[in-house]
Amino acid sequence: MSSSAIDPMSISEVLPMRPPNGPAHLPRMIRVGNVLCPAAPNSFDETGVADSTLTDLTTKLSNTVPRLSSDSASEQLKLPVQLVEKIIWRLKDEQLVEILGSDEFMSYRYSTSQRGIDHARRLLEMSGYIGPAPVTLEQYAAMLEWQVQQVAPVDYDAVKAALAPLVLAPECIDVAALAASSGRSLFLFGPPGNGKTTLGRLLHNSVEGELWIPHCIAIDSHIIRIFDRQVHEPISGYEHDPRIDQRWVRIKRPMIVTGGEMTMQELDLAYSPTLRFYEAPPHVKANGGTFLLDDFGRQQMDPADLLNRWIIPLEQQFDHLTLNTGQKIRVPFRLLLVVATNLKVSDVADPAFLRRMGYRLHIDKPTPQRYVEIFRRYAAGAGAPPVDPALLEKLIERYGQEGRELRSSEPRDLVERVRDICRLRNEPLEVTQRNLDLAWSAYFGDTAARAQVPS
Repeated sequence: MSSSAIDPMSISEVLPMRPPNGPAHLPRMIRVGNVLCPAAPNSFDETGVADSTLTDLTTKLSNTVPRLSSDSASEQLKLPVQLVEKIIWRLKDEQLVEILGSDEFMSYRYSTSQRGIDHARRLLEMSGYIGPAPVTLEQYAAMLEWQVQQVAPVDYDAVKAALAPLVLAPECIDVAALAASSGRSLFLFGPPGNGKTTLGRLLHNSVEGELWIPHCIAIDSHIIRIFDRQVHEPISGYEHDPRIDQRWVRIKRPMIVTGGEMTMQELDLAYSPTLRFYEAPPHVKANGGTFLLDDFGRQQMDPADLLNRWIIPLEQQFDHLTLNTGQKIRVPFRLLLVVATNLKVSDVADPAFLRRMGYRLHIDKPTPQRYVEIFRRYAAGAGAPPVDPALLEKLIERYGQEGRELRSSEPRDLVERVRDICRLRNEPLEVTQRNLDLAWSAYFGDTAARAQVPS
């Protein structure tokens, strides 16, 4: 939504307000169009953070360039220019900056004094963070909790539509719908190649909505970065509205997937000794959205250690993280957690953990009928003519003859190899016996098939 789409005469839509029954630390909100947005702070008190946090951050920013304007500082700090002006005059009174002049009304040019340079160096030794001003942990937790409460309930039809690309038994859709509508966690298990990961990804699409997250949060002098462009997708139209607190970013509900590469260290704050600030762990960045832990049991840690790490967050909806000083902080754990494994459940999860998972769903190998339906759907979606039923019947028989289990992912894999064959032969895509024989041979490594490609 662009700010130009807002009716300037709708004064009631932009008056500051606090939503009724909102958490105590929820920022002032304004209505822009149909969206409630955090209101730009008018004073130091309204930012929620200590005055020293803002002045120190501005001092470090001014030390990065020979000259800086208040407009430029406002853009980089994500604070209203009027508030930045107050910060600059405080720094001037402390002889940390020198005012060089003004460009226009309420826009000054200034540079760092030698005293300011020395002070900035000392500040950078404690924290190298330079960027958008932070919000408090309490504000972040209150905003997240309030937004979670505003999410419209998920209905069965929305889940069914989201999972439509998969061919699932009705009971699988029922359990997935229960998990999505309740917000409880979901434990997916079963043989590999049958859609557990895809189901977890698609289930995320059944919950609509956007949310506000901060660029970063402050705990005393410690800065923790939350917003991450690699995993968060911003919504345009809010980033230049002076009525909105630009320390917050409007994003699509996040979906974060991690697999066997995850380590125990990644589940805590990542402190950079070089930059001297923290990066939030992936499950914190997933707050308000979905966190998919794929290939559970194949991580570089004992599954029991990981399970113990999740027990309290699953039960109490908050997590404890540790600063490099040893201080513990409590952060929200408000997300849809989906755990998927193709290992034997008893080998990776104990009863105590499973009791805390909201729902469990066994994704088994497909029946012949489901396999045929998956094949037909994928081939049609790829643009191939309807597949001969006799050919698919022979394909199912071949699985049995070679003692292979049916897998839901293999129709896609075989059709894609047929596509490669047709492209190589410069032919239109068509699933024929000849093409399918070669696709089978190339996929399973079965040299008994004698179909040939042109030399």
